[in-house]
Amino acid sequence: MSGDIARLIEIMAALRTPGTGCPWDLEQDFRSIAPYTIEEAYEVVDAIESGDLGDLKDELGDLLLQVVFHSRIAQEQDAFAFPDVVGAICDKLIRRHPHVFEAGESLTPEGVTAQWNDIKAAEKAAKGAPAPASLLDGVPLALPALTRAVKLQQKASKVGFDWNDAAHVMGKIREETEEVAEELRRPDLDPKSLEEEIGDLLFVVTNLARHAKVDPEQALRGANAKFERRFHHIERRLSEMGSSAEAASLDEMEALWSEAKQLEKGAKAGAAPKAADVP
Repeated sequence: MSGDIARLIEIMAALRTPGTGCPWDLEQDFRSIAPYTIEEAYEVVDAIESGDLGDLKDELGDLLLQVVFHSRIAQEQDAFAFPDVVGAICDKLIRRHPHVFEAGESLTPEGVTAQWNDIKAAEKAAKGAPAPASLLDGVPLALPALTRAVKLQQKASKVGFDWNDAAHVMGKIREETEEVAEELRRPDLDPKSLEEEIGDLLFVVTNLARHAKVDPEQALRGANAKFERRFHHIERRLSEMGSSAEAASLDEMEALWSEAKQLEKGAKAGAAPKAADVP
C-alpha cells in the first residue's frame, strides 16, 4: 500500500514540475483548488447515497488526490509534505482516543464525543491559542447553510440557550410560518423581508431536525431524491401517453405524481398497489 501512495505522490510531483508538468496543475494554488476539494467531498457523499461501492472507490480516490494536491503545494513552499499530514492525523487520533490506546474507562458514543471536545480544547489552550471572542466562533462559513445552522445551535445549547424538546420547536415553526404568511399578504411585499422570514423558518426547521436527531442535510438530500424520482415518473408516463411535461396540465401532472407516490408505497409494503389506488 505504501508503494501505491508513493506512486500517487510521484505522479502529483510530475504534474507540478515546471517545464514538463501539466499547465493547468502548475497554475493552481490552495485557493483555486479549494472548490474542487469541496466538490469531491460531495461526490463521495453522492456515491454513498447511491450505494455504488465501485463509484465510492473512485470518488474516494478523487478526494485523496485533493489531499495530495494541497500537500504538494505546501511542500513546494517548504511548509509541510504529505507524510507530515499523515503523521499529524495519526498522532491526533491516538491522542484523542485514550480509551482505546491507553488504559481508560469504557465510554458511550456520547462520552467519546465529549472527551474528544475536551481534548481538542486542551490542545488549543496548550498551543496558546487565544480564547474565542464568542461561543459561536469556529464554525466555518464555507459549510452548507443547514449544517452550519446545526453547529451554531449546538454551540448555543451548551449554555442552555435552546428549546427543551421538539414539541416546543414545533410551536416556533408555526409562529415562523405565520410570519412568512403575513409577509406574503402585504400589498407592498418587500422581497428582502420575505427572504429574512423564510430564513428564520428554515433555521427553526433545522432546529427541529437537530432535536429529532435527524441530519437536515441528509433529510433534504432524501427529499430531493424523492422529488427527482417522482418527477421522472411523471415525464416517463407522459412520454408513454404521447405527451410531455411542457404540454401537460398541472392536474395531469399531479395525478401522475400521486401515481408515483402510490407505487412507492406499494413497493415499501412489498406489494404492488391495487388498480383502484392508481389514478
